[in-house]
Amino acid sequence: MENLNVFGQPIITCSKAPMTGYFRDGCCKTNEEDIGMHAVCSVMTEDFLNFSKIHGNDLITPRPEFNFSGLKSGDKWCLCASRWKEAFDAGVAPKVILEATHECTLNILQLDDLIKHAYRNDIGLSD
Repeated sequence: MENLNVFGQPIITCSKAPMTGYFRDGCCKTNEEDIGMHAVCSVMTEDFLNFSKIHGNDLITPRPEFNFSGLKSGDKWCLCASRWKEAFDAGVAPKVILEATHECTLNILQLDDLIKHAYRNDIGLSD
């Protein structure tokens, strides 16, 4: 699988602090083994983190055994496309860094919805 973003361009880094991605390389790359499709580069919000915790995916609590320090508002993270869609449907979807979001998400998500949730940052898109 080629690693292109939703615009068909090479995918950029989502975050290295915290280190994210299915392959823990900072990018929202994916392959057939990534059943959850961890491919939507998102900027965490309190609303989304609480929503995710309530729905069974606690991204807040540190898990040292997995070298995971927990996420906070403002952190960038590669989310599962289906979780982002659930949050979108519930009105709590976090902003998306389009250039760092894998094109495979377009099999589940609408580009227009992603664009409406595009993250804008004048000091740069990636760490």
